[in-house]
Amino acid sequence: MEDEITTIQLKKSVVNALKEIKKYPRETYNEIILDLINDARETHELNTFVQKAQESKMKELWEEGDYSGWEHA
Repeated sequence: MEDEITTIQLKKSVVNALKEIKKYPRETYNEIILDLINDARETHELNTFVQKAQESKMKELWEEGDYSGWEHA
């Protein structure tokens, strides 16, 4: 079954911004928006990964009583 199509309203400035980031002339707004969504998801996943690594290291330092890294955190 094919996805349903809907109509959304966008400000002309948003449409112009979408046009500016097209990878190729016939790229649809749907494709552009899906790329933006995927990029946002990847960025969120990377941020979560980095945060978990930082939390792990800070917990390790706190347990050892080493607070010397705070001035560079």
